[in-house]
Amino acid sequence: MFLYLTRRLAMTVPTLLLVAVVVFVLMRLVPGDPAQLILGDAADAAQLDQLRRKLGLDQPIPTQFWRWLVQLLSGDFGTSITNNLPVLPLIWERFQVSGGIVIVAIAGACAVAVPAGLVAAWKQNRPLDVFIVTAATVMLSVPSFWLGLLLLLLFGLQLGWLPVVGYVSVSTDLGRGITYLILPIVTLLLIEIGVLTRMARASAVEVLRLEYVTHARAKGASESRVLARHVLPNAFAPTLTLVGIALGNQLGGIAVLETVFTLPGLGRLLVDSMFSRDYPVVQGVLLFTALIFVLVNLVVDLCYPLLDPRVAAQ
Repeated sequence: MFLYLTRRLAMTVPTLLLVAVVVFVLMRLVPGDPAQLILGDAADAAQLDQLRRKLGLDQPIPTQFWRWLVQLLSGDFGTSITNNLPVLPLIWERFQVSGGIVIVAIAGACAVAVPAGLVAAWKQNRPLDVFIVTAATVMLSVPSFWLGLLLLLLFGLQLGWLPVVGYVSVSTDLGRGITYLILPIVTLLLIEIGVLTRMARASAVEVLRLEYVTHARAKGASESRVLARHVLPNAFAPTLTLVGIALGNQLGGIAVLETVFTLPGLGRLLVDSMFSRDYPVVQGVLLFTALIFVLVNLVVDLCYPLLDPRVAAQ
């Protein structure tokens, strides 16, 4: 178990370093001058040069990267170019919105999808299986922004049950804050239910064909005991991998939903910062997202020994 943990931890360092290099280089390849965007078209060359020196943009690219890397190692993500605020607190404030939505949606999707996938595999090729697979396929085929707009139209405009635009933090007003998060969470939840249900079903179908399941049934174990004790732990590992990937993907791709529901989350911060060429914020958001993705998948990897003791012995 110790060697397994050590190998997984060692793999995170080069991954994050590679992400840092790629993010930094790509941002410098994006057309546009932050100094020009800040000062406007009326600024003269002297003003632009002065601001570039102040922001450190006049230095060679390797020097800029080294300074940024040293800052990162000390826990400093830099300062925003556009509003002169520290990047890390700004990211953390927005992450609380995006992270809360994604975590609740994925957790809810798991609670529904895993049992549904097991039942579908148990009733393979029967009407209940066909219904579950069809419903899952429809849910994963619908674009998230279109589903979000449909939910806004129905529950916001037509029924008037939930707010259409705006945002109130749950720390400010818990009741009102939750009403602004219901539709984004439900949108993500429905999409992920479709993906996870199909994965859970496929994994469970493979496990149900194994000999130890047949042996358990031959010993007189009930179907519920076979599914809960023998099928679920072994079929859940591939689904758990997909859960880890979904957490990272949704956190990085939630900008579309945050735009639809006008939420001040991490995705909106990234999009706004890219338009304003705010290098420190864009680099910080992308690196922070990569860090969360790596940590989530590390936790998933560390869960495998709990599901399969043979992994711990490697």
